[in-house]
Amino acid sequence: MTQSERCGWCGRKLPARSGPGRPRRFCRQSCRQREYEARLRSAEVGLSDAELVIARVELEQLRDALYVVEAAVEDVERDLAAPGGTEPEEVRRSLDWLLEAVRPLLTLRP
Repeated sequence: MTQSERCGWCGRKLPARSGPGRPRRFCRQSCRQREYEARLRSAEVGLSDAELVIARVELEQLRDALYVVEAAVEDVERDLAAPGGTEPEEVRRSLDWLLEAVRPLLTLRP
């Protein structure tokens, strides 16, 4: 899925396009409004398009979630490299653990 198939504000998948016209950039009017407000605010404080302001708590949550994913990937790699690690039940257990570690990260999408 390309970046253009996702909302420019929340990152959700855009609904299927029907008919002529410009491609959609936002999934909802509220996302379009938030992006407009963010552009106005960034201009007020002198930020470029490449700069972003994020709350420290949100950044820490994202870092914590990434750490959990990093640890899960290391665990799965180690488990799969171990003797018997490629047995179907071991692969399934490793995949379940990896999915469990990744799902909270998806809720933190900016």
